[in-house]
Amino acid sequence: MLGSDVAPVERSYAALLRVPGFARVALGTLLARLGGQMWEIVLVLFVLQRYRSASLAGLTVLLAILPGLALSPVVGALLDRQGRVRLMVIDYAVTAALMTTMVVLSVNHRLPPPLLLALVAVLAVSNIMSITGARSLFPLMLPRTLWDRANGLDTSSYSLMAIIGPATAGLVVARFGPEAGLLAIAGVAALAALSLVGVAEPIARVAAVSSLAGDAWAALRYVVQHRSLRGLAITLFLANLGFGVLPVGIPVLVLRQLHGSAATVGQVFAVFGLAGLVSGLLIGRLNTEGRERLLIAGCIAIQVPALGLLALATSLPLVFAIGVIAGLAGSAINVGIFALRQRRTDPSWFGRAFAVSMSLNFAGQPIGSALSGPLLEGSIALPLLLGAAVSALAAVAALILIPKDHPESRSAVP
Repeated sequence: MLGSDVAPVERSYAALLRVPGFARVALGTLLARLGGQMWEIVLVLFVLQRYRSASLAGLTVLLAILPGLALSPVVGALLDRQGRVRLMVIDYAVTAALMTTMVVLSVNHRLPPPLLLALVAVLAVSNIMSITGARSLFPLMLPRTLWDRANGLDTSSYSLMAIIGPATAGLVVARFGPEAGLLAIAGVAALAALSLVGVAEPIARVAAVSSLAGDAWAALRYVVQHRSLRGLAITLFLANLGFGVLPVGIPVLVLRQLHGSAATVGQVFAVFGLAGLVSGLLIGRLNTEGRERLLIAGCIAIQVPALGLLALATSLPLVFAIGVIAGLAGSAINVGIFALRQRRTDPSWFGRAFAVSMSLNFAGQPIGSALSGPLLEGSIALPLLLGAAVSALAAVAALILIPKDHPESRSAVP
């Protein structure tokens, strides 16, 4: 049964914490996101400092995400079959073990680029379990009246970790080296696993009606044939393709053109997170139902000039100012995405459909990062301007491809 003992009329943030098990899940997710935000920065800095190649950094970002996205239909089927909590614990434990392995190999000079890429790809597959698991777990634990509050808290916690994570990663790498950053991530992942031990699943697992591959294929068909989820996937693929320049572009811009340090890179990303924290909490207090499409399109449009200005940035204060604008808009986009996906998806398909939808939405970022890496070797402005142009297309796509309402029946595709 969906929901909890929380009264439907109670819509405060405090009401979320009174839902059995939610506080521990929120804590585990918070810790995992701290590690994830550190990983994004540490990985790029590790490659730039140890291998001195922006192209390899872009390829590494691609393999840190894309394999997990490719296998997301299978992961979604596993989440519905095996339970979200247990797979999240497994992912956090695997992350801690592989991060430690990378450190041991690196300090012994036994981590050539092919092995690095292989380990990163394994982490990508593992991580998609916890990322999708958390997003599909929240609406199953809570009554519908608390979904907007949960989305606001979810987005704001992500933004909070986007403040602490990059800043911490930058400082650790600057003072102790990138291997110390990897060890810190391993410790955070281990704590996240411990926080979820013993948490009960909110609903019974979905009974297997076909093979795992069959369930995965059905999930892909469900999303592709669902007008809202299909439109969201195309819109967000384009948006993230444009935004994909940022994970590699900002470190290259700060380190090479503006002569900053690894700590400065972390501070820039922390500003993104701080602005997103404020935005997420404020928008989470509003009722977004019926407004999700306009919220997504409008905030993608706001980020277009931000990317264009970043291409022309000649000082660190300007980069920080642009980070504020992009962070505010980015957090609002996420709230709109979460709300639309939750309201227009059959709850019995949350694990499978969310895994596929999230992966299709996010697939553009690693591709954008990989494509921008070689371009950044010759020009910093060009890939940022290209990213702005693609983001403008995404804003238009949101208005055209995402339906104003949700006429789809709330049932699985036969």
